[in-house]
Amino acid sequence: MAPPASRRSGHSRRAQYGIFTGYVIAAIGALAGAILLGISLWQPGSFSGLRNTAQDAVSPVGEAGAVARTESQGLFETVAGYFRAGSKNAQLRREVELTRIRLAEAEALKQENARLKELLSLTKGRQGTVAITRFIGSTASSTRRFGYIGAGRKDGVEAGMPVRSGRGIVGRVLEVGRTSSRVLLLTDSESVLPVRLAREDTVAFAEGRGDGLLRIRLINLGVNPLKVGDVFVTSGAGGIFEPGVAVAIVNEVTSDGAVARMISDPAATNYVTVERVWQPVALKAATVPAETPLAADDGGEAASQP
Repeated sequence: MAPPASRRSGHSRRAQYGIFTGYVIAAIGALAGAILLGISLWQPGSFSGLRNTAQDAVSPVGEAGAVARTESQGLFETVAGYFRAGSKNAQLRREVELTRIRLAEAEALKQENARLKELLSLTKGRQGTVAITRFIGSTASSTRRFGYIGAGRKDGVEAGMPVRSGRGIVGRVLEVGRTSSRVLLLTDSESVLPVRLAREDTVAFAEGRGDGLLRIRLINLGVNPLKVGDVFVTSGAGGIFEPGVAVAIVNEVTSDGAVARMISDPAATNYVTVERVWQPVALKAATVPAETPLAADDGGEAASQP
């Protein structure tokens, strides 16, 4: 059965009104847009105020978005840096360890160069050199101070010969074997060495104390001229050691002299040179008793008597 005619007529009228209103609004919008477009093309600055107003209105929202974006990026970077911190720390530790190894190698090379220069200085200007050898070792816990060198009788070493390093006197040969020798160090309690002050002609004896130090005993007692840091050298008295070779440096001044330490520390000595006695004639004259003039005169008188 068909619907009543009045109902169909009213429903169609409302639909027509709605369609007509939509067309009118669309036409008005298109016309307004065309007018605004024409005005913007004819005078571009006409809507600058509106644009600025709209920009001011939406700028807080843009700033809030920018802040949120920046903070989120910083948060992501922080989290990523936290996860990368372990690997970076491990890499830095490896680099530091490698740097320390390189520094240690450089220091070892520097020390080796110093030892080679010291060995080179042992061979320069030494006419009385018998042998250049390695200083094997020395006693440290005993009150007697001995050293051992890798040269002996087959190398021409004899008892009594001076032993010195590039820094100064070490001692003198005490016993000789075929391939090695024992050295009486200056710090031994039985060692006595004539010395003089390097800056003036103050003479003294350097006596070993058996504890790694030397006792400087002045010959002329009186006002003690010694100072901490004074250097003593060999005086040449006795004929064994060449004069002017470094022996000790003053650590402490006493009433009758000083306490000094060896300049050529055996613990830091690698190579030494064994030298001939400086004045063999003087040494022989000092050790072998000579005939007295009185005995000679008596012998002459006895020979002259019938």
